[in-house]
Amino acid sequence: MSTLTPTRAPHDEGARTPREASDAGRVGGGLFDPKQLLRSLPDAVRKLDPRVMVKSPVMFVVLVGSVVTTALAIKNPGDWFGWAITAWLWLTTIFANLAEAVAEGRGKAQADTLRKAKTDTVARRITGGDEERVPGTELRVGDLVVCEAGDTIPGDGDVVEGVASVDESAITGESAPVIRESGGDRSAVTGGTKVLSDRIVIKITTKPGETFIDRMINLVEGAARQKTPNEIALNILLASLTIVFLLAVVTLKPFAIYAGADGQTSMIVLAALLVCLIPTTIGALLSAIGIAGMDRLVQRNVLAMSGRAVEAAGDVSTLLLDKTGTITLGNRQAAEFVPVKGTTGAEVANAAQLSSLADETPEGRSIVVLAKERYGLRERHQGELAHAEWIAFTAQTRMSGVDLTENGEERKVRKGATGSVVAWVKENGGHVAEDAQALTDTISQAGGTPLLVAVQDGEGARVLGVIHLKDVVKEGMRERFDELRRMGIKTIMITGDNPLTAKAIAEEAGVDDFLAEATPEDKMALIKREQAGGKLVAMTGDGTNDAPALAQADVGVAMNTGTSAAKEAGNMVDLDSDPTKLIEIVEIGKQLLITRGALTTFSIANDVAKYFAIIPAMFAVAYPGLDKLNIMQLASPESAILSAVIFNALIIIALVPLALKGVRYRPTSADTMLRRNLGLYGLGGLVAPFIGIKIIDLLLSLIPGIG
Repeated sequence: MSTLTPTRAPHDEGARTPREASDAGRVGGGLFDPKQLLRSLPDAVRKLDPRVMVKSPVMFVVLVGSVVTTALAIKNPGDWFGWAITAWLWLTTIFANLAEAVAEGRGKAQADTLRKAKTDTVARRITGGDEERVPGTELRVGDLVVCEAGDTIPGDGDVVEGVASVDESAITGESAPVIRESGGDRSAVTGGTKVLSDRIVIKITTKPGETFIDRMINLVEGAARQKTPNEIALNILLASLTIVFLLAVVTLKPFAIYAGADGQTSMIVLAALLVCLIPTTIGALLSAIGIAGMDRLVQRNVLAMSGRAVEAAGDVSTLLLDKTGTITLGNRQAAEFVPVKGTTGAEVANAAQLSSLADETPEGRSIVVLAKERYGLRERHQGELAHAEWIAFTAQTRMSGVDLTENGEERKVRKGATGSVVAWVKENGGHVAEDAQALTDTISQAGGTPLLVAVQDGEGARVLGVIHLKDVVKEGMRERFDELRRMGIKTIMITGDNPLTAKAIAEEAGVDDFLAEATPEDKMALIKREQAGGKLVAMTGDGTNDAPALAQADVGVAMNTGTSAAKEAGNMVDLDSDPTKLIEIVEIGKQLLITRGALTTFSIANDVAKYFAIIPAMFAVAYPGLDKLNIMQLASPESAILSAVIFNALIIIALVPLALKGVRYRPTSADTMLRRNLGLYGLGGLVAPFIGIKIIDLLLSLIPGIG
C-alpha cells in the first residue's frame, strides 16, 4: 500500500418525515394502489399539453400520431380498426405520462410533508442592541436573531453565540435532539426546527424563500430537476432514431403504391407502424427513471441538489473517506492492558480502572468496562471513594488520575501520554521500566494509542504498564471496500493521524490508499490529481475547511450537522449526517445508470421484434415471400397491427414498477454487467413481444370481425 502523506425530542405524531412519507406511498397496493393511480391520472391528462409533450420528442410524435388517427377516424366513423388504433395510441400517450406522474406524485407527497414543517414564525431580531419582533419573512442575510427554549428557528443560519439542544425531527426523522453551538463544525441550524433548551443567537445566511426547506420542496417536487448530460444525450439519440424511422415509414407509401398494396398502407396503419417502431418504451419511462433516482436518495434522507450529482455518483471511480466516524467508530476504545516486567495485567487493570472512574469520555468508560470484563474487577463508582481527590485531564498536564487512601496507605494513580507520565514518575523519585518505551512504540506502530499507567505508593513511584487504545474499525467495512473494489472504485482514507497510525488503520479497514496528516490544501491537491487522470471523485465533509474540497469534488456530500459553508459547497446534503452513506449514494447512482441502460436495451430490442410482427403482415399480399417472416402466424394484417399497438401500450405500464424501483444493483465488473444486461434485457426484449403479441392476437381472433 502506498502513502500519500505530505511529509428528535419526541415530535408531532401527525407529521411525517420525507422518508416516512415516501415509505407510506408504497404501503398496501404498492405502485399500483388504485388511489395513487387515480391521484396521478389528472396529472397524466394535463401533460397532454403539446408544450409539455414536445420536451420528449418520441412521445410528441406519438401525440401527433394520436391526433392524426383521431381525425381520420372521425372522417370515417364506421372504421372500427381506425377507432381501435386511435384509442390505443391515446392510451399509449397517457400511460407514458402516467409513469412520470406517479413518480412526481411520490415527490409531491414528500413535499407536502415538508410544507408542514415550514411555518411562518415571528423572529426576535437584534437591532442596535435591542430586540424587536418581526415576521420571519422580513429577515435578511446577516440579521441576528435570538432563539430560546420553545422557539421555532425562523430561518437558516449559523449559531454565533451560545449552545442549545435542537429538535430536527421534522426534517431528519430522528427523534433524538442534536446539539448546536457557536464555533466548530456543528453551528448550522435550519429554519423550521425547534429549540428545546438554552439560548442561542443565530446569524441568518439565506433569503426568505431560499431556505433549506424551500430548496428541498422544489427538488423533491421535480420543479428544480434539470435533465442530466447523459439524459440529454439519450434524448438526442432517441430523437435521431425517431427521425430515421419517420423517414423509413414515409417511404413505405410509394413502395406500396408501386407494389399494388396501397390498401395495406393507410395513414392509420402508417401511424401505428411508426409508433411501434420508434423507441416509445424508453421514451415514456426516461423521465420517471430520473425522478425515481432522486426519490431513492430522499428515502435515505439525502438531498441531491441536482440530477447531475446523482448521475455523477454512478460514474465515480475514486472515493475519499474520512477516517473518524466513517471508517472507524470515532471513539477510541481500550483493547488491552500490557504490563511492564515485574507487574501483572491485573495490577495494570486495577490502576487503570481507578484512574478512569471520573473520566466520562468514551475512552475512559471503555477502560472501566474492559477491566471489569477482562479481569473480573468490580466496577467501582466515585461515591464509594468519598475522600478521593480526582485529577482531571488538562491539555497542559495531559494526564488524569486520582489520589486516595486505601487500607490506611496513601496512593496516587496516573494515566496519560507517555512523556507526561514518565516526567511525573521521575519528579516523584521513581523509576521507569526499561521496556515501557518499547511497549508504547509497538502499540503506536500497530495504529493504536498508548497510555502509560503509573502509581505512587509505599513502594515509590513506578510505571505499571500501558493501556492500548484502539480506534475501532466499523464492522463490515472491509467487505464494503471489497465490493467497491469489484466495482472498479478506488478508496482513499483521509486522516489527521500520523503515517504509522494511518497505515495500520488503512490496512485493517482494507482501503486502497490513505492520506495522513491531511490539511485542506492536501485534500484539494489530491482531488485535482485524481480528476486530472480522468476520474470522477466523491468525498464527504462537514466543516468550513472542507468546503473547498467539497466544491472541487464531482460528488460532494455535506453533513447536515456541518456548517453552512460546507452545505453550500457540496452538491448533496445528508440529513442523517452519516459519512458512510457515501457508499450507498454511489450504489444508487450506479443503479440509476443501470436502470436507464437496461430499459433502453429492452426498448430497442422490442422494436426489432415488433418489426417482424407488422411488416410481414402489411406486405405479405403484395410480396408473398415476406410471409416466411411472419413467424408468429398472426391471424390477419389488422390483428397483427392492432396486437403490436396494444402490446406497445401495455408494456409501458408493465415496466413502470421497474423504472421506479430500479434494476437491482450487484457489485461486479463492467464487462459482466454488460453481458448480464444484454442477456436479460436484450434477449428478454426480443422474446417478450413475440409472446405478448401472439397472446393478444389469439384473444383478438376470438372477436367476430377481427380474426
